[in-house]
Amino acid sequence: MNNKSNMKTGLGLSSFFCPNFPFYHILKGYTRSNWSGDWRASVNVALLAIPQGMAYALVAGLPIQYGLLGSAFAAIFGGLLGKGRFITLGPTNATAVLLFGVFAGLGMINRNGMGSESALLVLPWILCFSGLFLLLASFLRISYMVQFVSRTVITAYVTAAAFLIIANQSKHVLGLGGTGEETSSTFWGILSNTFSLLGQASEPALWLSLFTAGTFIFLQRALKALPNVALTLVLSSLLGILFENFGWKVFYLDSFESNRTFLTVPEVEALGMHWETILWSASAVSLLCLLEGLSIGKSLAARAGERIDSNQETFSIGIANAGCALLSGMPASGSLTRSSLNVQSGAKTGFSNLLAGALILGGYFLLGDLVSLVPLPSLATLVIFIGASLVKARQIKTVSQATRSDGIVFVVTLGVGLLISLQMAIFVGVITSILLFLRKVAEPEMIEHGYNEDGELTEFSDKTKRAEPEVSIVHVEGELFFAAADLFYEQIRRVGEDENLRVLVLKLLHAHHLDATSVLALEELLDYLKEKNCHVLLCEVRKDALRILRDSGVLSRINRKNVFPHTASNPTLSTAKAIKRSKFLISGEQAKVTIYADRNQG
Repeated sequence: MNNKSNMKTGLGLSSFFCPNFPFYHILKGYTRSNWSGDWRASVNVALLAIPQGMAYALVAGLPIQYGLLGSAFAAIFGGLLGKGRFITLGPTNATAVLLFGVFAGLGMINRNGMGSESALLVLPWILCFSGLFLLLASFLRISYMVQFVSRTVITAYVTAAAFLIIANQSKHVLGLGGTGEETSSTFWGILSNTFSLLGQASEPALWLSLFTAGTFIFLQRALKALPNVALTLVLSSLLGILFENFGWKVFYLDSFESNRTFLTVPEVEALGMHWETILWSASAVSLLCLLEGLSIGKSLAARAGERIDSNQETFSIGIANAGCALLSGMPASGSLTRSSLNVQSGAKTGFSNLLAGALILGGYFLLGDLVSLVPLPSLATLVIFIGASLVKARQIKTVSQATRSDGIVFVVTLGVGLLISLQMAIFVGVITSILLFLRKVAEPEMIEHGYNEDGELTEFSDKTKRAEPEVSIVHVEGELFFAAADLFYEQIRRVGEDENLRVLVLKLLHAHHLDATSVLALEELLDYLKEKNCHVLLCEVRKDALRILRDSGVLSRINRKNVFPHTASNPTLSTAKAIKRSKFLISGEQAKVTIYADRNQG
């Protein structure tokens, strides 16, 4: 028996500490058919990820090599440590624009839309701490907590991010040159700055942007299966060369040295200067990575009739972010477009992600000088298309009109994201949604119905007087946790204020989540009604509620004859016994029975 116990303990520790390297098991059962599917998927994903990585770096205000390296190393770490093929890691729209918001909030975005040198010093620390937070979530097995973030918050956040992307890239589409000065960090500020410079718009940039938009739309409709982002950039680059031959000035991306080391050592001085913002931003990044990555993985896995290991995937996302901190990358999350393409292209295992990362890394070494041929207005136009795709009109209509609470959460989250900062928006949205939920469940409204002098069933007011000794049955329905305890006490106390009330029967079948606060309120209620010469009976008491009352000591202070547990095989028996007990307590007096119920608030 001890051996079995030790074996179970060992397995538990093993699954906790060493889970987290499943690549060996993938290779162990690898076959030739797996290779063909994984290779085809990796090529398709790499062709999409290279231009996307460049675009996301531009969104974040970073040199484009950060997007390429972030795409490469995140996919490699995801392939090594992820447990399946459903999540392809790399930079995403949401994480990129969140990073831009952080830099802008610190005054580290120049007027040309790019981050300053200080931004590059803060970035590794944000990635380090976001990776640490994700690893803690994995080891403590609390990744499930993302379910407490409502879809309303996410929809509002993504919508705000999309508007910020479009506003920030509009200057590049118009060919507006920067002066290197710091710019605004909010949507309205960026938009205002852009409008003030409209007179300096470049005609070649406008024509390139229109050509890029038209080409991309055509390819998406006619040849959707091809890597249209890459093809559009190639065609736009050719047009840019033609413009140069005619003497039209075109803004291009900056080339980079791909042969230099990309190892980054975070500087302690940057942490000391901005540690509050770094921790706040890392929290937002890690939360967003969990929301994006796990929701994408669960959705794609469900379509294939499979499931993902949330803690394992959280671990891989955490390692990917920590790795990108040391390897000149960007925040890594699950990419919807790349993950979907990976599955649709026939990927069989997580090895496809490792192959895709290797191909992207190879592209990084080959593209150092070639990226200087890509027109900046063209890439900015594609980024705007990506940003616009995030605005889902149907989702916005649903979450803003479903309930009044959802509408408030959506407006608050969107407003904070547009007017203040994205990293604050997600936290304000979560807090607002939780507070409104607590307010909803903590405000039950109870009314009394009885018969009037004409024998008609009508609603009683608080001033209604009872003409004879009365037995009242109160249906206690809803949450009875700490936030609702005081309201519960006040409502029942008002019922007991009538001098003709002799017996109060509390039906607790649908009362949920009793805690210490609600039990103390119940105890105080018993003492109060006892002074009013009113007996309190508890019926339909479930086993969990009975246990709480027993463990807290309240049950021992109640006459056991006045407590009637719920019987599942005979649901009405408990109430029948309570009414019988009530008749005994009023000593045979002729009494009226009134039933209280919760008002249906729709």
